[in-house]
Amino acid sequence: MTSTSDTSKRKFPTQSVAAKVFHWTNIISLFVMLTSGLQIYNANPVFGGRSSLHIPPIFTLGGWLAGGRHWHFAAMWLFSLNLLCYGIYVLISRRWLHRFASSKDLQALRKTNNSKRLVYAWHRIVYTSIIPILLLALFSGIGMYKPAQFSWIVSLFGSWQALRIVHFSSVPLVISFATLHSWLGMKAGGSELTESMFW
Repeated sequence: MTSTSDTSKRKFPTQSVAAKVFHWTNIISLFVMLTSGLQIYNANPVFGGRSSLHIPPIFTLGGWLAGGRHWHFAAMWLFSLNLLCYGIYVLISRRWLHRFASSKDLQALRKTNNSKRLVYAWHRIVYTSIIPILLLALFSGIGMYKPAQFSWIVSLFGSWQALRIVHFSSVPLVISFATLHSWLGMKAGGSELTESMFW
């Protein structure tokens, strides 16, 4: 009887419609970019030339190099616009005050013994770390997309091959972020918090 009463009184987390749309659009666009990127990789391997690792077709999208590029850049524009819109929303709504890391979070890592506070601190630090990773991925991707128009981007990375390696390396970083972000979200608010981001 008591457990039923406690459950009925429990306040479940809620998220704005903008946050839900942002997360769904991110997942869809990142999935398309990942699978089409693997198709591009198969056609023009980053590491080891033609003798490099070949990704099975079931994990790729596009069918061939041009098809992979079309899907990849279409998803890139969707992802970029979604990121821009959410960035504007975060600034206007002042959500950045609660979502991104501050000096207080760094202090908490050094001083607090409160496990819940540590989870929140790590969650905000990980959430903040994705910003430079995504900007690097987009920046290097633009250089690969239009190397003639943005030759200065290629020059910043030293060479075309170095640019490709940096862009390709952003994939495991984004996957690591998504894994940590989900795990810390579960630690902070349980499955209810994670589900509230989508439903």
